Amino acid sequence: MIGRVPHLTPAVWDDPVVQELTSAQQTEMRVLYDGDIEPGVKPSAEDIAVVLVARDDDGTPVGCGALRPLGPGAAELKRMYVVPAARGRGISRLLLVALEAEAAARGWTTLRLETGTRQPAAVGLYTAAGYRPVEAFGHYVTDDTDDSLYFARVLA
Repeated sequence: MIGRVPHLTPAVWDDPVVQELTSAQQTEMRVLYDGDIEPGVKPSAEDIAVVLVARDDDGTPVGCGALRPLGPGAAELKRMYVVPAARGRGISRLLLVALEAEAAARGWTTLRLETGTRQPAAVGLYTAAGYRPVEAFGHYVTDDTDDSLYFARVLA
């Protein structure tokens, strides 16, 4: 049984736990979107600055999220993911708030993200947290797909 008290730990992109979680996320996305259609540039250890792993009270990893710097004052939210068995417990919100705090601590005043039309829970999370629709940004401008939605939030 998955424990009930999630906490966050910092990690690096190439940590095996992070790779396992992000691999599971990508597997879900391939099923949801009928193949590997990830737009933009895939994240790597060289371009991800912040990674947080959500763990249950017994240490079991149940989710993750990351930040990729985009330039002065801005970063991209990447690979927000919660394992299916742990969904509905507020872990994604916990990750989002912590990643926003990490961004603010680094002087990033704007967070941007790409999500998909077939992910209503993700869209709901982001809009409830104050993210607003925007045009494609950065490397997504030339790699836009019909399934992509873009959001941004200016951090207070």
